Amino acid sequence: MKIAVSSQNFRTVTGHAGKTRRWLVYQVDGGGAPGLIEEADRFDLPKDMAMHGFEGDFKDHPLSGVEVVLVGSCGEGFIRRMNSYGLLAAVTTEEDPVNAVRMYLAHGSLPTSSLHDHACGDGCGDDSDCKDHNGDDNEENDDDDDGGCRCNCGCG
Repeated sequence: MKIAVSSQNFRTVTGHAGKTRRWLVYQVDGGGAPGLIEEADRFDLPKDMAMHGFEGDFKDHPLSGVEVVLVGSCGEGFIRRMNSYGLLAAVTTEEDPVNAVRMYLAHGSLPTSSLHDHACGDGCGDDSDCKDHNGDDNEENDDDDDGGCRCNCGCG
């Protein structure tokens, strides 16, 4: 089983999954029980491959090879989109990627906070005034380091 963890810094589980471009991918062996967990890959995707704006065929997306995505935060649109691709999405407050994978395998769930509250349903769903959220590519508001933006909308 392969599990992807959103990690904009390749060290911790990070939020705003729809805009995440960096993912740690773990290969898990042991028949579903917590067994051997090895980092199998790291994705550092171009901006157009972040799920928030991805418009291609999912079979061509690097995440198409995983079964589960673990994230620090996301909106309901992200979860619906992952489910439509056949992936399970789980939100966690656990910051250590390997511990998040272990906890998911051991319990089938993770310590969580509430879902990221979004309204527009486009994968990110934020209907704020942030130009980065309503289709404009506003580099001033884009924060490539953490996957969110700087408009104080609360997305990242």
